[in-house]
Amino acid sequence: MEITKGIQFLMKGVLLFVRTIHYQLMSLSFSKEFLTLDVTNAEHVENAVKYAVERFGRLDIMVNNAGVAWEGKDPKPIWDFPQDTWDKDIAINSTGVFLGCIYATAQMIKQSPLPCGDRGWILNLSSVFGLQGSVLLTGYVASKHAVMGITKAAALDCAPYRIHVNALCPGYTDTAFISLLSTDERAVVERLHPFRGLGRAQDIANAALFLVSEENSWISGVGLPVDGGYTTM
Repeated sequence: MEITKGIQFLMKGVLLFVRTIHYQLMSLSFSKEFLTLDVTNAEHVENAVKYAVERFGRLDIMVNNAGVAWEGKDPKPIWDFPQDTWDKDIAINSTGVFLGCIYATAQMIKQSPLPCGDRGWILNLSSVFGLQGSVLLTGYVASKHAVMGITKAAALDCAPYRIHVNALCPGYTDTAFISLLSTDERAVVERLHPFRGLGRAQDIANAALFLVSEENSWISGVGLPVDGGYTTM
């Protein structure tokens, strides 16, 4: 989880179980736990969920946030797309989400409902490219569409248990990745959005926080674009 999104969750009183180390969090006066794991390894993910439950008593929220675009370093059209790049995209972006959903839901269905009647909230990170296509990104696009499929299937399986499973589909966001673009390249990306410009990490955090909160009592199985209108084009 990006540091901005993580801090936003903490400030709202959410007990955050962070799966990767962010040293910026260390200076904050919030309860926090850190655990390093490989999201493509079933045993690692299962143990992470077990640790959270042993430490805090239950698992109310799971955010499956790990993601990569290996082809970003060397974009290729489909006819030249390397299988090893495809395998890496699928392993982290799709299998990682799949495993996270397996072990989170297995725990949540055993839990007593909260006072609101729900047993838990799962948020999977997809992308605007999980809702549409893009050139030169075969592995990334396919893996993020898979996240949407996992989300919809899991939402139906979990509905009788009042477990919400949703996906977040961010568009281009003003992060360190965007800072690598030239001024001209950034201008092109900004013009792709009807709102003109780029989203902020805070925009993504606000949407994520809603989807995993008790305020979201009637939404499951959706992919929410946070993209300044990008996917309407």
